[in-house]
Amino acid sequence: MASASLQFFAFILALFGVFGDIAATLLPNWKVNADVGSNIITAITQMQGLWMDCTWYSTGMFSCTLKYSILSLPVYIQAARTTMVLSCILSAFGICITTVGMKCTKLGGDTDSKNHACFAGGVCFILAGIFGLVPTCWYTREIISNFLDQTIPESSKHEPGGAVYTGFISAGFLLIAGVIFCSSCFKRQQGAWIYPPRQHHFPSTEQDSNAGYNLKDYV
Repeated sequence: MASASLQFFAFILALFGVFGDIAATLLPNWKVNADVGSNIITAITQMQGLWMDCTWYSTGMFSCTLKYSILSLPVYIQAARTTMVLSCILSAFGICITTVGMKCTKLGGDTDSKNHACFAGGVCFILAGIFGLVPTCWYTREIISNFLDQTIPESSKHEPGGAVYTGFISAGFLLIAGVIFCSSCFKRQQGAWIYPPRQHHFPSTEQDSNAGYNLKDYV
């Protein structure tokens, strides 16, 4: 019962991780630059994401431009696109597989099949968490290095946006969920290996009776 509750808790974490992963991939605020200028009324907030760049004006106007050219993008943005999409795909697969392998569901067949499915789903979550953590770390490193560079003007410097923090939190949720799923299945298999089922050998009464008849024949 405790293991089933722990798997359900991990599944909830994985759901939050999947939704956060998708949101971080689509959000345009991976890095933000607030240019207030001399007048607060004409303040401009520039946001850059993986797929589009957006500009928000203090007057309420909002405009976005899609990044159509892939080869013109920096390497870290191209890598972030690829790894975030892989993270979303793997986490979606993990949700489908763990739904079959969880103990609180009636899918997946016998106990061994459910354990294998649960372990496979946990591996998908761990890989999704790694694929989501790598681009956020790399993107943050690029933002910090450009911010500390003295040769870059202040108007071109950015700070990490909300999508980066969402990616960090989502990757953490996926990693925790994957570890819980894998450890719950591993403990059960390890217990079966350490304490194998005892085999009881019962003497055959038929052989004893036959042996008795043979001894009587010799008498």
